[in-house]
Amino acid sequence: MSYLEELFNLKGKTAAIFGGCGVLGGEMAIALANSGARVAFLDRNKEGGIKCKEKIERAGGEATIIYADVLKKETIETAIDEIRSMWGRVDILVNAAGVNSATPFLEIDENEWEQIMSVNLKGVFTACQVFGNAMIKDGKGGSIINISSVSSEIPLSKVFTYSISKAGVNNLTKYLAREWAKYGIRVNAIMPGFFPASQNKKILTGERRRAIFNHTPMNRFGEPCELAGTVVWLASDKAASFVTGAIIPVDGGFTAMTI
Repeated sequence: MSYLEELFNLKGKTAAIFGGCGVLGGEMAIALANSGARVAFLDRNKEGGIKCKEKIERAGGEATIIYADVLKKETIETAIDEIRSMWGRVDILVNAAGVNSATPFLEIDENEWEQIMSVNLKGVFTACQVFGNAMIKDGKGGSIINISSVSSEIPLSKVFTYSISKAGVNNLTKYLAREWAKYGIRVNAIMPGFFPASQNKKILTGERRRAIFNHTPMNRFGEPCELAGTVVWLASDKAASFVTGAIIPVDGGFTAMTI
């Protein structure tokens, strides 16, 4: 095994990806599988993960799709029981489930607020609570990777509630990193820039598209595959052994741009 293979090898590890049947979650799941991890896609829409699962299996990897709803704790508890019965334990958790809306601030109602905050923040809280508790009890450490957003640090128009929820994810990430380091559990977040996906494609057009490109030094949207290196690095106990509490931007320079 070469130096790089040893550094980023996830063989024998089990990864669970909430929102794994989505565009970004699916790409990250494939990246983890290509590095040797067994992958469990956790989602309400199991159909969306079939192609990713088949791709992993054609390459000789192991994958399963399990129904889980981040708004229903009992489904999360059932999901981890299923994974542990199959593969023993969970070493890597990726929280990639999320929803968004472009509603102007004064038009946001309580239902929309509750939906976005519940999925994007409470869902991460619950998944971390259930899976983190299992990791602590297993005593083997682990890596938790939350998906944040550049809007968590820079207030963006049209995504008010989403931005607040992701700011909460950053805070939760750092809090858990502090609390769980003693158990060998690293907790980090990836902060993507603009990656077209089902939840945001309606607002990444026309004038907004031009504004984003003007504020992004690389002058383009990100490709889902460009999250692969970061998620594999953070998942690796060797490559990222001293990395916890970090919020890693993958944004084409968006957060570095001023005037």
